Amino acid sequence: MPGLLHPLHEGHAPIILHNAFQDAIDALEDWELGSEEPQIDVNEKRVPISAVFRRLWTCTDILPARTLAVVEDLLPLRSAEFRIGSSTYADAAHSLWQLSMQKRAATNEIRQ
Repeated sequence: MPGLLHPLHEGHAPIILHNAFQDAIDALEDWELGSEEPQIDVNEKRVPISAVFRRLWTCTDILPARTLAVVEDLLPLRSAEFRIGSSTYADAAHSLWQLSMQKRAATNEIRQ
């Protein structure tokens, strides 16, 4: 996906990536097993949500509380690992990427 998603600058993401991350979380919440991995619009291009999560693996920006609450809902077994005011996009991105890969694998199993 080079060129589709903006790079980080010294660990910080541009606002367009913050917005894409929120859109990817929303799409992950709505993803029904058996359907293709959701894609979101970023810079007028379709991007798989896993690519958005992967791009933010090294982002040191702090997650907003509203985003953190959604992440905790999606990852209830890992919610104790997240803290308001100190959890980063990278913290959430790793876990959400893993969840998206699990959903992708489950979808592939259903289709076989």
